[in-house]
Amino acid sequence: MPEFSKRAEEAEIMDDLEISGGDLDQALRELESINYLLGGNYVTLKGLAMLLEGHRDKPRLHIADLGCGSGDMLKRIRRLMERRKINAALTGIDANTNVLKHAMAHTPSTCRIEYEAMDIFSEQFKLRKFDIVTGTLFFHHFTDAQLVTFFKRLRNQVSVGLVINDIHRHWFSYYSIKILTRLLSKSPMVIHDAPVSVLRAFKRNELRRILKEAGFNRFTIKWCWAFRWQVVVWF
Repeated sequence: MPEFSKRAEEAEIMDDLEISGGDLDQALRELESINYLLGGNYVTLKGLAMLLEGHRDKPRLHIADLGCGSGDMLKRIRRLMERRKINAALTGIDANTNVLKHAMAHTPSTCRIEYEAMDIFSEQFKLRKFDIVTGTLFFHHFTDAQLVTFFKRLRNQVSVGLVINDIHRHWFSYYSIKILTRLLSKSPMVIHDAPVSVLRAFKRNELRRILKEAGFNRFTIKWCWAFRWQVVVWF
């Protein structure tokens, strides 16, 4: 019986930064579809829209998507920026170079998205500055202590805010995604990782505690379908 009272520490296959090949490509394609079918994309986009209020007149915004995967979210962000006539530089950051190869191969040049292979805990990343940072289904890959350390440092790197779109750890979410992926997925990675990611995910009080320990005071945490947390942090 899975334990839902605390975050799990079991590794996901996706955590292996050397993973590559056909299963990785299949997994990235399926994750895009899952995010679309379950309505998860709007969680990030609506959070981003909240941060944009009051900042539309900036000459240029630099938005970074951490753990960018296939680049699907960045392509949606580009469309949002175009609809709102906002000049934005978009950067996708992922520590797996094979993931970035997939992203670059599936991103038209017209999207004007830059991709960079980078560990968010590296000295290289510490030197970077952004206006807005987003992370979709990304932060559950790290421990509470790692997140507190990272968010504390991020306060000195970001000028506007942070959007977190991640999973609500719940028995219904766990068993639903376990059944769905076993029935529909062709990717062993997705079949394994999807339920594990739920066990590694968050309760509301855990997110609140992490943000408070990192020194944030102005943030919202909203539950969204399907079992997602939308966290918007103003810097």
